[in-house]
Amino acid sequence: MSWWDRLWQWEDTHRQGVDVTLAVLLALALVPVSIAVVSTQASGAVVVLVSLCVVGVVAPVAWRRTRPAAAVTVVYTCALLHVVAGFPVLPVDVVVPFALYSVALHGPRWAHRTGIVAAMVGSFVVAAALVMPYDRAVAVMVMVLIASIFLVAWAFGLVRRSRREHLEALVDRAQRLEVERDQQAIIATAAERSRIAREMHDIVAHSLSVIIAQADGGRYAAVQDPEAATRSLGTIAETGRAALTDMRRLLGVLREAPSPGVPGRAGAGGAGADGQTGNAGTAGVATTTPQPAVEDIEQLVAQVRASGMRVSFVRLGTPRHLPPGAGLTVYRIAQESLTNVLKHAGPDPGVTVLLQWQPTSVTLEVSDDGRGAAADTDGLGQGLVGMRERATMFGGTVTAGPRPGGGFRVRATLPTPGSGTAPVPDALDTATRAPAPTHDPAGGRLP
Repeated sequence: MSWWDRLWQWEDTHRQGVDVTLAVLLALALVPVSIAVVSTQASGAVVVLVSLCVVGVVAPVAWRRTRPAAAVTVVYTCALLHVVAGFPVLPVDVVVPFALYSVALHGPRWAHRTGIVAAMVGSFVVAAALVMPYDRAVAVMVMVLIASIFLVAWAFGLVRRSRREHLEALVDRAQRLEVERDQQAIIATAAERSRIAREMHDIVAHSLSVIIAQADGGRYAAVQDPEAATRSLGTIAETGRAALTDMRRLLGVLREAPSPGVPGRAGAGGAGADGQTGNAGTAGVATTTPQPAVEDIEQLVAQVRASGMRVSFVRLGTPRHLPPGAGLTVYRIAQESLTNVLKHAGPDPGVTVLLQWQPTSVTLEVSDDGRGAAADTDGLGQGLVGMRERATMFGGTVTAGPRPGGGFRVRATLPTPGSGTAPVPDALDTATRAPAPTHDPAGGRLP
């Protein structure tokens, strides 16, 4: 910002004090001279009347910005009165173009348009009163000169008005962009927190459910079958390591990328943040693995089957490629559904995992023959809510509820790339599907 802009900004900030000071200075400089000119050419009541008009021309400068239309009206009226009184031009009349400039800058549009029209008429009246009786050609020149002065003042006021409005628009736009940026940051933060919460829930709930089930089973089998207890401990260790790997992967994306030579990070030949020593060939490079996808559901089923649950896996149709996010969604829904079976279906349930590839969608169905509607729940879980949130982000649907013959069923349908529209849920089990409530149907079956 230049010094000129800073000066205008300061002047606009202290407008009332500046205007009053300017009015006082103009009054001290112009009013005595104008009254002296009138006194030499008239006397008595005419001098008093014209003196009041002179003061009336200068005084409105004090409120030229707070009430611009009223100020220019008073100035024009007083100037017209002293012209009618026989004094077409006085030194104080330099305030008249300044009043027109002020109304063009600060007044409403109708006021400055009316002001320029009145100024044109006034220039004709002054020229007619001043020169018309002597020489018409000179009168036209005087009228053009006076009108030009008014036009310049009016145009300068409009230019400053346009610049001020442009700056105000820029400031308003910057403020709105700042608000939008803050809102976008809040929305992005909330979305990221929800995503991390879903991932943490899926990882922790599934793994801990398997570990608890194996620990309980191993404790009861330790007396009669020590080998079964040993297998349970092995499954617990394997599940714990897998959960730890998933947790490290999830938390790793929240950290800044490792930089060699920075204390506290994995550097060349140095210890990483977890206390492990980095290899010389992979110094400063984080070990990463892909997120689970729909192809890993079979491995998930095998892992659950190894824990002792009777699980069968059925794949129908021709597999197609899914985007990483959609594939992860299908995997997490399968993982959460199997976790719910492990927690709520009762002892030794039979589970069927069906993965069906359709022309425009992929459907995952996890059903069991366990307790179904009789399952107990604490009502604190968020499993079904997380499933629906995941599916909704990709235009899919999730339905869950007890089966008519007993047990429970979770069915998720996601559109495949190129399908164009979100799939419509099948009518296969419409009668058994519950609406999408915010709480868990049939007691919840949520972890």
